[in-house]
Amino acid sequence: MVAGIGGVGGVNLSQLAQLYRQQVLSGTTPAAGAAGSSSVAGASGAAAVSATGAGDPAAAARGTDFAKAIGNGLANVENLDRSAAGKATLAATGDLKDVQDYVITAMEAQTSTELTTTVRNKALDAFNEIMRMPL
Repeated sequence: MVAGIGGVGGVNLSQLAQLYRQQVLSGTTPAAGAAGSSSVAGASGAAAVSATGAGDPAAAARGTDFAKAIGNGLANVENLDRSAAGKATLAATGDLKDVQDYVITAMEAQTSTELTTTVRNKALDAFNEIMRMPL
């Protein structure tokens, strides 16, 4: 669990990653408690085409590649979070040789989480702006 920006609240990165993957691959907004109820790891490009209504297979492939890149990035952030939590435990028990290792890992996890949150917010702002455009 990584502290939220400003130290308030927390972010469950694995749940966030699962919800995002479900949204990207299915084109729908999942229910609030559905993070663990279904797996999206087996979704194919054909499912992405039918869910989005796109008829261009190349566009579906690009969408799938983008979803994989986002998923990999979120997995990387989650791994940084787990590493920082592990080093925090080692530091608290006195088993960590260099406290600097924990500080560096914790700062990497915090910075990557803040960057991920900022990119998400900018993407949502752009989406909302596009939705406000008149047809």
